[in-house]
Amino acid sequence: MRPLQNTLYVLTPDSYLFWENECIGVRVGGEEKVRVPAHTIESILCFGSMTVSTPLIRFCGQRGIALSFLSENGQFYGRINGPASGNILLRRQQFLLGSDPQACTGYAAGFLCGKLLNEKNMLLRAARESSSETAAGHLRQAAEKIAGIGKSLAECTSTETLRGMEGAAAQIYFGCFDSMLHGKDPQLRFEQRSRRPPQNEVNALLSFVYMLLKNDTQAALEAVGLDPACGFLHALRPGRPALALDLMEELRAPLCDRLVLTLFNRGQLRARDFSNEAGQFSLSESARKLVLSSWQARKRETIRHPFLKESIPIGVIPFAQATLLARTLRGDLDEYPPFIWR
Repeated sequence: MRPLQNTLYVLTPDSYLFWENECIGVRVGGEEKVRVPAHTIESILCFGSMTVSTPLIRFCGQRGIALSFLSENGQFYGRINGPASGNILLRRQQFLLGSDPQACTGYAAGFLCGKLLNEKNMLLRAARESSSETAAGHLRQAAEKIAGIGKSLAECTSTETLRGMEGAAAQIYFGCFDSMLHGKDPQLRFEQRSRRPPQNEVNALLSFVYMLLKNDTQAALEAVGLDPACGFLHALRPGRPALALDLMEELRAPLCDRLVLTLFNRGQLRARDFSNEAGQFSLSESARKLVLSSWQARKRETIRHPFLKESIPIGVIPFAQATLLARTLRGDLDEYPPFIWR
């Protein structure tokens, strides 16, 4: 199983990243702030305006360390990778299946089956923990509706129909998100899912952690030799990591939504930790640091993988699923086993 290495998050504006003596360092205003051994780093995420030295770019390319650039709010700008690796026969099979509508429908149904089951389990868990029987009943009813949609996935004959069913399930699921929020801050309301821009604090945090998951999922696909751009469920567009978006669907609820609810319900984040500029909400610098620290701590926790039947760190789940997907594409497995959080 792949060892869980670290992601270096650089948040301070006008930082200068450099490489020296097998270490990656960060300077701010000429003063060195941190230096970490390069062999412990798997990827680097740079938030906001900063400078990266040419030797560091070369070193990252040679060592397979992904270097990504994002806005301060987590909007993805670009990513620097080294030479493509992996089995060309595997990628050729991926491209062939990606051109087969029937195969696309089958794989897309697998991803969505995992997503809907995990959303159902999230709602049932929230119902058990709810102090209001009315809210608990509402959550259980929503879980039953999503389970019913999930049972119909196998009957779909096109990805367009699957997308429509996923959209219907998303309306039900996010329609209950307020019922899963029970923190002490009355200003925190979800209302509805809004992406560009996030129109409240909860949506801002959801978008931020989804971005973190997408980065991890894309890195996992590249690590096993798959092309993140050639997906089965999401439409293909230039610059869009469609397969990474496919694979992360089943992981959104257990890895991201649970963390978001935990941070709000425990009072670790409040409305004052966000800013609102012309209706676009974003996290403060201190809030981003808290979220990233919680995300990394969460990734180090271990679970028993439902298909592999072995204990793995949560941060390795995207790599485990990418490996299972590659095995399925090669024909080693009859069908892709989505990750289901029990």
